[in-house]
Amino acid sequence: MSTFQVTRTLPADATTAALRSDVSHGLGSEPKQLPPKWFYDARGSDLFEEITRLPEYYPTRAEREILIARAADIATATGARTLVELGSGSSEKTRYLLDTLTGLEVYVPVDVSESALVQAGEVLLADHPDLAVHALVADFQHGLVLPETPGPRLVAFLGGTMGNLLPAERAAFLGSVRALLSPGDALLLGTDLVKDEATLVAAYDDSAGVTAAFNKNVLAVLDRELGADFDPEDFDHVALWDAEHEWIEMRLRARTALTAKIPALDMAVSFAAGEEMRTEVSAKFRQESVRAELAAAGLGLRHWWTDSAGRFALSLAFPDSG
Repeated sequence: MSTFQVTRTLPADATTAALRSDVSHGLGSEPKQLPPKWFYDARGSDLFEEITRLPEYYPTRAEREILIARAADIATATGARTLVELGSGSSEKTRYLLDTLTGLEVYVPVDVSESALVQAGEVLLADHPDLAVHALVADFQHGLVLPETPGPRLVAFLGGTMGNLLPAERAAFLGSVRALLSPGDALLLGTDLVKDEATLVAAYDDSAGVTAAFNKNVLAVLDRELGADFDPEDFDHVALWDAEHEWIEMRLRARTALTAKIPALDMAVSFAAGEEMRTEVSAKFRQESVRAELAAAGLGLRHWWTDSAGRFALSLAFPDSG
C-alpha cells in the first residue's frame, strides 16, 4: 500500500526572510542582481510551464527525449530502491524514471513549495500504488538531511537548474550532494550544453514575449511580498550570451531613470536610464567541464547521454571510492 508524508525542514518564515535578505543585498549592490528562485510564485510557475512549450525553448523537450530513451539504462546502472529529486516541482519528468525503476520503493521529492509537493504526490500515488512518497519541504542548497530510506539511492537534479548556480555555488552544492551519498548511490544530473549563440539567446528571448513576462514577474513578487512600487512596464527584458563564462544572462533594463521604494526594507532603489539588474545566470556546459566539476566533489562520471541533436545531457555519477 502506498504512503504519503510531508516533512518540513524549513522554518515557516524562512522564505520571507530569504527574500528580504536577497533583495537587501542584491539591490543594494553594484551591479544590481536577484537570484532566479524568486521568479517562481504561482504566476511565475505558470509562465515557466508555458515557456517549456515554446518552439524556441528546447531544454525541456531535449531532456525528456533522453529520459524516455535512457530510463531503462539508468535503472540498470543504479538498481535504485530510493529516488530523491531535488527541486522536484510538479515531478512531471520524474515519472519516466518512476515507471522504469522497477525495484523502487521510496520517492523523496524535495522542494521549497509544500503545495507543489502535495499536488504532485497525489498524482503519483494514484499512478504508483505501491510507492512510498516522503516529501521534504526544504532548500536543497542549505543543509539538506535526507530521511532513512533503503539503498541504493538515486539523487536526481534535472532541468538544467545546475546552470543557475554560480561556479562557487555549484562546487558547494555538488560537495553537499556527495556528502549525502553512500557507496552504490548515484547522482543523475541534467545540464544544458554550449551551442551556437543564436539558439541560446532565442531560448531566453522568445518571439511571443513569454520569457519577458516571466522575467518581469519578479518585480510583481517584490511588490506583493515587500510592498514595493516597481512597475514592470518601466523595464525591458534582456537576454545575452556571455562567451567568456559560457552562460546566458537575463537582465531587466530600466527604460528611464527611476527610484523604486521597498517599504518592508525601508529601502529606496535608484536606477539610471539603461541600468540593468541581473535576474538569472544559466550556465551551459561541456562534457569535460561537467566531469571536472563532479571529480572535484568526489564524484566519478560513468555515463553521459545526450539528446539526438546534442543540445542537452544527462550524466550519471557515482561516489569515488575512498
